[in-house]
Amino acid sequence: MPARLLAILALFLVPAALGGCNNVFFQPDPIRYFVPSQFGLWHEEVTFTSADGTEISGWFLPARPPAQGTIIHFHGNAANITNHIYGVRWLPPKGFSVFLFDYRGYGASEGSPSREGAIEDGAAAIRYVRSRPDVDPNRLIVYGQSLGGALAVNALAKAGAAGVKALVLEGTFRSYRELVLLKLQNTWFLWPFQYPVAYLLFTDHLSPEEALPALSTVPILVIHGEADFTVPFAAGKRLFESVASPDRTFWAVAGAGHLGVFGNPGSFWRARLIAYLKDRLDRKDR
Repeated sequence: MPARLLAILALFLVPAALGGCNNVFFQPDPIRYFVPSQFGLWHEEVTFTSADGTEISGWFLPARPPAQGTIIHFHGNAANITNHIYGVRWLPPKGFSVFLFDYRGYGASEGSPSREGAIEDGAAAIRYVRSRPDVDPNRLIVYGQSLGGALAVNALAKAGAAGVKALVLEGTFRSYRELVLLKLQNTWFLWPFQYPVAYLLFTDHLSPEEALPALSTVPILVIHGEADFTVPFAAGKRLFESVASPDRTFWAVAGAGHLGVFGNPGSFWRARLIAYLKDRLDRKDR
């Protein structure tokens, strides 16, 4: 195939091949998908201010008593919290308060999406939750899904890990460039473009691997579906290999696609996650 035709194909098909992952990594929309009451959950709508003054919107979902702790949730790259509540709706009835928030440019939050801005918003979310009078600041969990996991690593390093008993990373990655390479390697007609695209069009600035050494005292759980074609399973394995914490755990989930591990209400994995969180929250060494 002529080189010119290959280049034209790449121009149009690279974004499609990277479709779960600037416009590729951040894909907000204004649609209102769900409200917590649809799942029998009470919620408080809140706003807080990011470091540069941007107003950020969030939902606080209190636990069904007795409360075990509070989960600060970093959602993935698409839609907004009204969509991502679906993936965490099962946690408040299990005794965990959940705080969801929208990065700048998402949902009701001000501003435009950017990697730097989203990390600042995440750090501000952690500080905000610590300040709430109805939250025990020493019983916190940070939970990032997909792109949200990459942002959570950097946000937690920026905000400091005080009171955070575990960091849970589901379906995420350690390097933006590495993710691009893995995606292109899986598409035969784009394979020749993997290195030019990854190194000329994408930066690894603020990738999780830069911040992971700062979290060496935080227990980290990495979860990845073996059938994840959005963030390939290899990306999750490499993320786990980069974790500096001696308390690190990896769950490989056979048959699970992207963020599909906890979808089944009767899932063994739901019970296993609850047991993991309770164990880390109750340890006296942190």
